[in-house]
Amino acid sequence: MVRFKRKYGKYVLCAAGLLLVLVFLFPIYWMVISSLKSSGEIFAVPPSFIPENIYWDNYTSLFKNPDFFNYIKNSTIISVFSMVGAILLAAPLSYALARKKMRGLGAILFILIVIQMVPGNSMALPLYAMFSKWHITNSYIGVVIANITSSLPFIALVLRTSFLGISQVMEDAARIDGCSAWGTFMKIIMPLTRPALVTCAAFGFIFAWGEFIFSLVLLPDKSYWPVTVGMRTFIGQHGTDWGGLMATATLSSLPVIIIFILTQRHIVGGITAGSVKG
Repeated sequence: MVRFKRKYGKYVLCAAGLLLVLVFLFPIYWMVISSLKSSGEIFAVPPSFIPENIYWDNYTSLFKNPDFFNYIKNSTIISVFSMVGAILLAAPLSYALARKKMRGLGAILFILIVIQMVPGNSMALPLYAMFSKWHITNSYIGVVIANITSSLPFIALVLRTSFLGISQVMEDAARIDGCSAWGTFMKIIMPLTRPALVTCAAFGFIFAWGEFIFSLVLLPDKSYWPVTVGMRTFIGQHGTDWGGLMATATLSSLPVIIIFILTQRHIVGGITAGSVKG
């Protein structure tokens, strides 16, 4: 039995891992092939796992719709500014939490964890009540602030772990050489945490790109809708255009896939860089 485990154990684990990956990838596969089917084939019984005829009309009609490009533009603006804002706020915050000896540090970290666990549904209405008084409900600013509020705790915790992995000796050497505290942070600390920064930037963008509830509540004007809210237009009172909806979902997933492909090495390094410290 021991010999069997040594000889075939890794193959069993690889097969189990492959099966698990296929299970998680199947919804994505079904979304893509559904976008290439006609309405009749989508509702066919039994369902077809490979389209009988490639139906491109779902994509051509989507490209002819000017609202789709407006949704993509809005999603890009909201996601980029949410990502940049979260990084700019989280970097000095997490550095202070990693370096400063302060009372109540454990309580602050606990609050960040609790805030991270709060669902967006429970935050949407209070933010709407507050932003409506500031007259920023029907603009990019309100949604960007809401997204930053949602992603900031996660990014701060990840960056703090990375800052803890940097030796204090390097900072002391830079200060002895005449570098200011801000200069040490920008010229020494930030370059050393590049994998963590790329990881947090990627996740900050992805969180904002896939966000739905804040945009739904804070953006009543259709001209500001991101693609997640724009998908609602395919759901009508008397039916749903599943082909167009799946085509929109497929195209809107491409930026996320591209980001993961381009930043995969940095993401793995950022996640594992400070895994032994906390």
